Amino acid sequence: MSQEPITMRQLREVLRLYFSSGLSNRKIARALTLSPTTVGNYIKGAKAGAIALETLPQLNDEQLEHIISQHSPQLNNRSSATKAPIDLHYVNKELKHKGVTRELLWKEYQASATITPYSYTGFCRQYRQFKKQLKPSMRQTHVAGEKVFVDYAGPTVPIINSQTGEIKNAVIFVGVLGASNFTFAEATLTRRLPDWLGSHTRMYEYFGGVPEMTIPDNEKSGVNHACYYEPELNVNYAALASHYDTVILPTRPATPKDKAKVEVAVQIVERWILARLRHDKFFSLKQLNQAISQLLIELNDKPFKKLPGTRRSQFELVEKETLKPLPTTRYQYFEIKKATVRLDYHVEIDGHFYSVPHRFILKRVDYQLSAERVELFYKGQSIANHIRSNEKGQATTIASHMPLSHQRYQQWTPQQFVDWSENVGQSMLHVANKIISTRTNPECLRKIHHGFINLGKRYGHQRLDAACHYALAHELLSFSHVRSVLQSQIDKAPKLANNDKEFLPKALHNEHVRGATYYSTQDKQEI
Repeated sequence: MSQEPITMRQLREVLRLYFSSGLSNRKIARALTLSPTTVGNYIKGAKAGAIALETLPQLNDEQLEHIISQHSPQLNNRSSATKAPIDLHYVNKELKHKGVTRELLWKEYQASATITPYSYTGFCRQYRQFKKQLKPSMRQTHVAGEKVFVDYAGPTVPIINSQTGEIKNAVIFVGVLGASNFTFAEATLTRRLPDWLGSHTRMYEYFGGVPEMTIPDNEKSGVNHACYYEPELNVNYAALASHYDTVILPTRPATPKDKAKVEVAVQIVERWILARLRHDKFFSLKQLNQAISQLLIELNDKPFKKLPGTRRSQFELVEKETLKPLPTTRYQYFEIKKATVRLDYHVEIDGHFYSVPHRFILKRVDYQLSAERVELFYKGQSIANHIRSNEKGQATTIASHMPLSHQRYQQWTPQQFVDWSENVGQSMLHVANKIISTRTNPECLRKIHHGFINLGKRYGHQRLDAACHYALAHELLSFSHVRSVLQSQIDKAPKLANNDKEFLPKALHNEHVRGATYYSTQDKQEI
């Protein structure tokens, strides 16, 4: 219509006053706050359509409007056919973008029109009529204790470093319970995962319980992959949900009506808290949160406009007792990463090495890293748990993670050398005791012990003990000497006296070697 249409109630009142009271158009217009011209046009249409006071109650609104518009050229929108058409679907889509207004879109439409465009009023009227044809919204009913909606507010609050003057913008986390509208808000320095999870933890503690479902937007900190049907949660977010026995149910992508409750709560926080703090200066996050908490008390105690009570009174009355109890321990954030087990059955985490059972060598494992502990998983099963260490280059090893051979090696003591030597023979035992008395380094002793074990395997315990007997007689008290005796087979020679020189290896009786006898004879001759 070329004129702004009036409501059907107003139209019926215009016709009633005209037909029953005989008032003039001007008096009717003054009584109903309408234009006299508009009143006159509607009366002309009614007369032309043969509408009378008696037939008026028999017509419904649609029939009445049709008759009036058909018989009143002034009300018939004949000029719309000559106006530039409006892409109303495009207008509806663009209005969903932040900052886009009807006036902006009208100016763009006006600039691109090739024929006479609609006025701004006509533009808005066309859009309102279009909106009535869209899919209706379902009014959601929220059960007490069922849902909490969470999101971040758009505006940020600057925090000034008093020493450097650096400014960081804190973000505002908002949570609101579905049934009571009881609201929680706090500031964090970032929207990253630790702050996101920390805000949830403090929100549950503020409520004193946990609702059945937590409804976030598809915040990147908590949702790895947004999906209309089955969104993929961050593993830490899922762990928080398990800890607090709640269900994380992200809203559908690009569907703000799914979280209309928190959208309104965010708007209220922006108006009743952030707007009141806009002139204040804050020099720490703690200072900002103290100011927010004070105003949050006022917000939750503020009476509703259309409902009895306040957010707090409704929470205490209908929702507090329906929340699930908080767990006995507070949720602790931990990092979850992947690593490959090294050949030494250890995983390197922040420069420190932690052991896992040796059967997982070269396997890809997950690990959870908290401030105090490190826990490692393979295919969802926990395989190792350690106290976290900050010692770079060092290792934390559990003995049961080692192969049996490594365990025996790791648990070696000099007494094992003695016990083994006693089983070989008395000569071997004497050699072992002599070596132990002259060597103090455990690593050296362990290597010597394993060297004698290999000699025993190669030559047998009987020959090894005989070689040790020869070594004792000639004070050749080392592993290499005993090995030389076995290699030259001196231990197989007839048992002679300890000082019998013929018992020495043949290389020592070469005819070119003078020996001790020669020098003792020379000394006597000179005397």
